[in-house]
Amino acid sequence: MPVDHYENFPVASILLPSRLRPAVEAIYAFARSADDLADEGDAAPEQRLAALNAYEAALARIEAGGTPHEPMFERLAQVVRQYDLPLKPLYELLSAFKQDVLVSRYATYDALLDYCARSANPVGFLMLHLYGQADEENIRDSDAICTALQLINFLQDVAIDIHKERIYIPLEDLNRYAISPAALDHASARPRWRSMMKFEVDRARALMLSGAPLALRLDGRIGFELRMVVQGGLRILDAIEAAEYDVFLHRPKLTRRDWLSIFWSAVRMKKQMKAVLKAA
Repeated sequence: MPVDHYENFPVASILLPSRLRPAVEAIYAFARSADDLADEGDAAPEQRLAALNAYEAALARIEAGGTPHEPMFERLAQVVRQYDLPLKPLYELLSAFKQDVLVSRYATYDALLDYCARSANPVGFLMLHLYGQADEENIRDSDAICTALQLINFLQDVAIDIHKERIYIPLEDLNRYAISPAALDHASARPRWRSMMKFEVDRARALMLSGAPLALRLDGRIGFELRMVVQGGLRILDAIEAAEYDVFLHRPKLTRRDWLSIFWSAVRMKKQMKAVLKAA
């Protein structure tokens, strides 16, 4: 699915069964466009919130059995009915995007996790639902993977977020390492920054590994694609470490060579994960 944004992971990739690709594209179009309403352009906060409220109203029409006239929502309504998709995850996404308009700092890790639970986890839940695999154990591990991916993206994009006047590293962590929010990219803070980033990377990696068994339980294409996603997230963390945590000068991103390594790691993941989890 071609998009004009940088993305670490494929959307509606060739690994998806063709029957599910339209559904995934409809969900992605909703989430991507709603996220853009919160983040992109020069609209005032009240305009952004009004646009997101309009999305919420369209969901309510779908929930009531109607079909909004906009093409994107027409496709989404069809997918919701075809797969009996719950609408709560879509409402949760909108609540997170509204929060993006109003909140630019997170005091605690728990507050950040609450945001991730609404901005990232719903997508994993919807994918499990499409595949008929949304049981309690799978949802728990999916939440861990999705939250870990979100945290990894925050660590990767610290410099980008600063330009948007946002900080997604918990303020309690900055305070613990004596780093001023106003001086994240100052050279004088680099030694303390590296120590703090090591802590953040280690925590995100542990969370990803806690959810990784899901990628081993699921068979077929969904299992292999999820293994690719897990390995891609871990690869970004490796790249942050390789850059000595200086994400200001070196934004980690996945290259073609990285994807080849990710592919082979996904192929060998079952054996590798057993060893990693045993060691952990």
